Amino acid sequence: FDFKPDVTLATANSIPSFLPGLKTCVFHGFDAGKKKRNGEVDHFLIRGCFDLYCTQGPSTTRVFMQRQQELGFFNVIETGWPALDPLFPLAQPAPSSKPRILFCSTFSKRLSAAPLLLSTIEEMSQRGNYQWKVQFHPKMPREVVEGYLRIQNENLEFVETDDIIPLLKEADVMLSDTSSVIFMFLIQRKPVVTFRNIAPAPYLINITNEKNIEQALEQALKPSTELMAAIEHQALELHPYKDGKSAERVIEAIDDCLSGKYPLPRNRPLNLIRNLKYRKKLGYWKL
Repeated sequence: FDFKPDVTLATANSIPSFLPGLKTCVFHGFDAGKKKRNGEVDHFLIRGCFDLYCTQGPSTTRVFMQRQQELGFFNVIETGWPALDPLFPLAQPAPSSKPRILFCSTFSKRLSAAPLLLSTIEEMSQRGNYQWKVQFHPKMPREVVEGYLRIQNENLEFVETDDIIPLLKEADVMLSDTSSVIFMFLIQRKPVVTFRNIAPAPYLINITNEKNIEQALEQALKPSTELMAAIEHQALELHPYKDGKSAERVIEAIDDCLSGKYPLPRNRPLNLIRNLKYRKKLGYWKL
């Protein structure tokens, strides 16, 4: 490489070991409970690629600290998640004549509510009780996207964007499934209605029948004290930082590791097969 950085950051859970610098994981989302076929939770996979994990909050830090003590070849420093920095400071959305509902769905065919709820959301939007915005992951199958583009009306807008932060800020309630975006919404201390979530919990209003969506939305718009207490607890577990300075903490953590403040007892595994696959994929064979 002509450019030899002191640090290489990645949002995925693996990275080529032959890239220069301190390999640092900053994550691409929260743990939504999704598992691989062997039962391992995607969010907590350790592939022997990273020197440093910058964790989002206590719920993530605990697991990675336990793995760090077992394996010994990476550091774990809780920093908060830089992707959420633009979300802060938290503020109430501007007043609206109708409740604003944001519908987001995972692209996973097994878990996605989007194909199942198309006709229900179309019918609800035509009644005009809510103002809807719909946003999907870029990997959502195009035929699903086209379905929601077709049903747009004065009460429903499909938004194609990679920047979901403004949508999170302006919505009153989220409707989703098992997408990790629900946790980004919960951190604002706003309720989420989930459809057939694989890990229902007290901080969610989970339903399994589309006929109950409107009732659940009304419950979310007038949340109980118990629900808001559960949301507050989960938000603090996920991401206790409200200052919008997680990126600064990541830089500080990197500087500390580069300075030798946190020496490690073991070296990273060689990962020969994984790195060979990366080299073949990237067409890079230099040492």
